Amino acid sequence: MNNMRVPQLFVATGASRWGDPEHFPWTIGWQPNYRAEARVYATYILQHYPNAKLGLLYQNDDFGKDYVLGLKDVLRDKYERIVVASISYEVSNPTVDSQVVAIRTANPDIFINIATPKFAAQAIRKLAELDWHPVHIMTNVSASVGAVLKPAGLDNSKGILSAGYQMDVTDPQWDSYPGMQRFRAFMAKYYPEADKSESGPLTAFNVSSALVEVLKRCGNNLTRENVMKVVASMDFEMDTYIPGIRIKTSPTDFYPIEQVQMMRFTGEKWQLFGPIIDGHAE
Repeated sequence: MNNMRVPQLFVATGASRWGDPEHFPWTIGWQPNYRAEARVYATYILQHYPNAKLGLLYQNDDFGKDYVLGLKDVLRDKYERIVVASISYEVSNPTVDSQVVAIRTANPDIFINIATPKFAAQAIRKLAELDWHPVHIMTNVSASVGAVLKPAGLDNSKGILSAGYQMDVTDPQWDSYPGMQRFRAFMAKYYPEADKSESGPLTAFNVSSALVEVLKRCGNNLTRENVMKVVASMDFEMDTYIPGIRIKTSPTDFYPIEQVQMMRFTGEKWQLFGPIIDGHAE
């Protein structure tokens, strides 16, 4: 696609390879990249648990390694000292039970669950079985209440930390916001049969809204080059994201969203807390 100079806008993943304008100038990602998200967790750990020992469970591929790199970006020379266990799993593994047991043996204060939904849920369940209660940080990728936390057990999931950027469609606190009202009206008109507890439609709505914004800014100049030029100089807020989150790019920064806010699972829903944190690399 890059060889054919076809713009690929807002790829729905946080893999850092979608933000490489030097090598792939026609490709741009969307959601917070995994490395930036991990920097936010590392920053949070240094602020609130400066003397903690960390245990990492991570998926042995680009997804998992991006998070490890993000932790290293912030922890730097402290990384080797404070990470007492770093154990990977393969997506072909049936479970991560043995990995969790091995990490538990190293007795870290903080467990970082760098796993995709199925394995994240297994890890949550295993911690409960072991009656082990470290500070538990989990990726945004696995933050779905329906797909991960319910199967793992809502009680078992209580207290887990993650980071968010999009309004949670199940959380009534957003109902009075104009953006959420606009989204609900759109859904009632065009897709009334959708599952109202599912975040997928809002994700699609947000990316589509960003595309509309780009096309408006292009005006009548809809060449591929101009589309990419506009995409590489975005700076705006969207009213269906957590207030304060900005969509921002530059010719050398193809990561539109790099801010997130920490959140804690109450046993019923995610509760946001603290400031909006920027995971942008210095």
